[in-house]
Amino acid sequence: MIGTEFFDRDVHEVAAELIGATFLVDGVGGKIVEVEAYHHEDPAAHGYRGRTSRNASMFGPPGHAYVYRSYGIHWCVNFVCRPEGVADAVLIRALEPTHGLAEMKRRRGLENERLLCAGPGRLCQALGITSAHDGLPLDRPPFRLEPRTEEPELVRGPRIGITRAAELPWRYGLAGSRYLSRALRPT
Repeated sequence: MIGTEFFDRDVHEVAAELIGATFLVDGVGGKIVEVEAYHHEDPAAHGYRGRTSRNASMFGPPGHAYVYRSYGIHWCVNFVCRPEGVADAVLIRALEPTHGLAEMKRRRGLENERLLCAGPGRLCQALGITSAHDGLPLDRPPFRLEPRTEEPELVRGPRIGITRAAELPWRYGLAGSRYLSRALRPT
């Protein structure tokens, strides 16, 4: 199991090493195939302008979940990095669903496995992640985070769905994965 010390380092190291790890919530989830890094000096990061009630978990200890609502519609889950007080986090963008497929399909109301967890909002809906998970440690139930078992081939490219600093190649993905939220073309 991945412990909190894994997250107490550079957000880009963590982001790259999360590709291929297995992320489960109450036994439902799969292999992480796409993430985005957000650094505290990054104008697109929620912590860039300082701590608020919405982003307080992002300033908490490493190895905890930061869950927020995107556009007032979708939940998104991030893994907090760095020492406490520094707002670095990795947004989990997509999973290859492997555990609890029937539950994911029920929650999402669809059968297409490729679309179950392809995007941060879809992923949270499929895994049942809500604000109740905000601030919880990633190394204890309901979460389970297992290290990858092999070195994957990574691709990097610009982040998506943001307007500030979108050109930065801080989106990491598993090369050739059909479960990415969108095709990732290296920069």
